[in-house]
Amino acid sequence: MENCLKFYIDGAWVEPTDPKPFDVINPANEQVIGQIMMGNEADVNKAVAAARKAFESFSRTSVQERLDLLDAIIAAYQNRIGEVAATITSEMGAPSWLSQAAQAAMGIAHLTTARSILEKFQWEKAQGNTMIVKEPVGVCGLITPWNWPINQIACKVAPALAAGCTMVLKPSEVAPLNAALFAEILDEAGVPAGVFNLVNGDGINVGDVMSRHPDIDMMSFTGSTRAGIMVAKSSAETVKRVAQELGGKSANIILDDADFNKAVAQGVQSCFMNSGQSCNAPTRMLVPAARHDEVVEIAKAAAAQVKVGDPTEDGVTIGPVVSEMQFNKIQGLIEKAIDEGTELVCGGPGKPDGLNAGYYVKPTIFANVTNDMTIAREEVFGPVLSILKYESEEEAIEIANDTVYGLSGYVQSGDINHARDVASRLRTGNVHLNGAGADLNAPFGGYKQSGNGREWGELGFEDFLETKAVLGYAAE
Repeated sequence: MENCLKFYIDGAWVEPTDPKPFDVINPANEQVIGQIMMGNEADVNKAVAAARKAFESFSRTSVQERLDLLDAIIAAYQNRIGEVAATITSEMGAPSWLSQAAQAAMGIAHLTTARSILEKFQWEKAQGNTMIVKEPVGVCGLITPWNWPINQIACKVAPALAAGCTMVLKPSEVAPLNAALFAEILDEAGVPAGVFNLVNGDGINVGDVMSRHPDIDMMSFTGSTRAGIMVAKSSAETVKRVAQELGGKSANIILDDADFNKAVAQGVQSCFMNSGQSCNAPTRMLVPAARHDEVVEIAKAAAAQVKVGDPTEDGVTIGPVVSEMQFNKIQGLIEKAIDEGTELVCGGPGKPDGLNAGYYVKPTIFANVTNDMTIAREEVFGPVLSILKYESEEEAIEIANDTVYGLSGYVQSGDINHARDVASRLRTGNVHLNGAGADLNAPFGGYKQSGNGREWGELGFEDFLETKAVLGYAAE
């Protein structure tokens, strides 16, 4: 894709100000599959200027005009969804089946959800003599990660477009090719010049410049808590709105009345999906102390069904992790867990047998983990599960909440009212009961150091809006 060597600014593919190539690596074989150019402040300034200019007209488009635009984008995306899926597999290692069924499919899902919300949204509300009006927040800076790349792009771009905002996107430089495809799709759909802009680069030379930029009204960031703090600090200089979806260390509480065979197996599968590279993964499995050994055996059997391998091959459950850096980080945390005295149930350091090239990690389970151990407190972002014991339900809730994070939680019970009661006490933005999946209309986001603001659904849409009170509106 030749466009990957350019930026999409003001409705055209343009050369970077100071071309600096960056290799994109296929994590399955460690081979270079493409290049992008890394941007700088001058490139960001061009993109922001284009977005600022376009905002004046795009913010005043009608609901019907934006509905028509979203329809065109959905159609163009559908025509290239296979290409999107294949690209995601090649640059971040998700198995082909996952890229098709979830990774790429989430792009369509967020676009159609935003369209549905826009169609029904109430933009004005009378309150006595005052009219409460919702308006687009302005120019948005969007920074997205590599683990669910199109999902995170679409869940920001779709509601921003629907709300009437203009934007500058900086995708992860580790998995940027899908973003170039997305820009091509928007261009094919006829998105007006300047409404959507794409600049590749790293956090220092592009992300921080966006966060500090006085003509960006809102920053929407998904990534690590460490990087999110930096975005917030830089954004504070211009008092812009900041929405953040950050890290997680989600607890999966399996209550004594649950179907253990089902609950434990599902918990293992959910933890390992996408090679464990999901911020809401249930990485801490909390189980009754008296049933710890039973859980270990079920979990070990479930892990044995996980096939690690080339993500393009049939029957593969998980592919590699995204990069050498990520691989090394995971290996260090696995080794530290062993050093701290956990019980290694399966997996462990090194690559799976026969997979010498590529950043493959053994599906790993630790038992007899205590909540003060590093493996129970730090986000691993790999296929690593910790099993922790609790003596009482109160202790389970205490352990679940004893973390700086609060993105997701999971509760398994044979009694839905029991599950609901425990869920009500978890300090997390999402709680999944008995294996419930995602809901595109439900808000997604976290408590504590897992972020602020919400994405997905109507609340995610409203994050891209300002509220204006027009007093005396109804006066004669």
